[in-house]
Amino acid sequence: MPLVQISIAEGRSPEQLRSLMAEVHDAIVRAVDAPPASVRVLVNEVPGDHWLSGGATLAEKAASSNR
Repeated sequence: MPLVQISIAEGRSPEQLRSLMAEVHDAIVRAVDAPPASVRVLVNEVPGDHWLSGGATLAEKAASSNR
Protein backbone atom coordinates (compact mmCIF):
# COMPACT_ATOMS: atom_id res chain seq x y z
CA MET A 1 0.00 0.00 0.00
CA PRO A 2 1.80 3.19 -1.14
CA LEU A 3 1.58 6.04 1.34
CA VAL A 4 2.60 9.56 0.29
CA GLN A 5 2.90 12.35 2.85
CA ILE A 6 3.07 15.95 1.67
CA SER A 7 3.98 18.89 3.88
CA ILE A 8 2.92 22.23 2.43
CA ALA A 9 2.61 25.73 3.82
CA GLU A 10 -0.96 26.56 4.70
CA GLY A 11 -2.94 28.93 2.54
CA ARG A 12 -4.22 26.85 -0.37
CA SER A 13 -7.91 26.48 -1.08
CA PRO A 14 -9.68 23.17 -0.48
CA GLU A 15 -9.97 22.84 -4.26
CA GLN A 16 -6.22 23.25 -4.72
CA LEU A 17 -5.47 20.68 -2.02
CA ARG A 18 -7.95 18.23 -3.56
CA SER A 19 -6.35 18.70 -6.96
CA LEU A 20 -2.89 18.14 -5.50
CA MET A 21 -3.99 14.92 -3.82
CA ALA A 22 -5.69 13.65 -6.98
CA GLU A 23 -2.65 14.39 -9.16
CA VAL A 24 -0.26 12.68 -6.72
CA HIS A 25 -2.62 9.71 -6.40
CA ASP A 26 -2.78 9.27 -10.16
CA ALA A 27 1.01 9.61 -10.50
CA ILE A 28 1.60 6.87 -7.93
CA VAL A 29 -0.91 4.58 -9.64
CA ARG A 30 0.88 5.09 -12.98
CA ALA A 31 4.46 4.98 -11.67
CA VAL A 32 4.25 1.79 -9.61
CA ASP A 33 1.16 0.15 -11.12
CA ALA A 34 -0.58 0.29 -7.75
CA PRO A 35 -4.26 -0.53 -7.43
CA PRO A 36 -6.00 2.86 -7.01
CA ALA A 37 -7.79 1.76 -3.85
CA SER A 38 -4.48 0.98 -2.17
CA VAL A 39 -2.91 4.44 -2.57
CA ARG A 40 -2.98 6.80 0.41
CA VAL A 41 -2.15 10.51 0.14
CA LEU A 42 -1.87 12.66 3.27
CA VAL A 43 -1.46 16.44 3.20
CA ASN A 44 -0.11 18.23 6.26
CA GLU A 45 -0.62 21.98 6.16
CA VAL A 46 2.06 23.76 8.15
CA PRO A 47 1.50 27.24 9.60
CA GLY A 48 3.92 29.82 8.27
CA ASP A 49 5.39 30.45 11.71
CA HIS A 50 6.25 26.73 12.02
CA TRP A 51 8.31 26.57 8.80
CA LEU A 52 11.85 27.96 8.73
CA SER A 53 13.73 28.50 5.49
CA GLY A 54 16.99 30.40 5.17
CA GLY A 55 16.89 31.50 8.81
CA ALA A 56 13.43 33.09 8.67
CA THR A 57 9.96 31.65 9.01
CA LEU A 58 7.59 31.79 6.08
CA ALA A 59 5.43 34.15 8.14
CA GLU A 60 8.41 36.50 8.67
CA LYS A 61 9.25 36.41 4.97
CA ALA A 62 5.64 37.17 4.04
CA ALA A 63 5.50 40.04 6.52
CA SER A 64 8.73 41.56 5.21
CA SER A 65 7.57 41.32 1.58
CA ASN A 66 4.33 43.17 2.45
CA ARG A 67 6.20 46.23 3.71
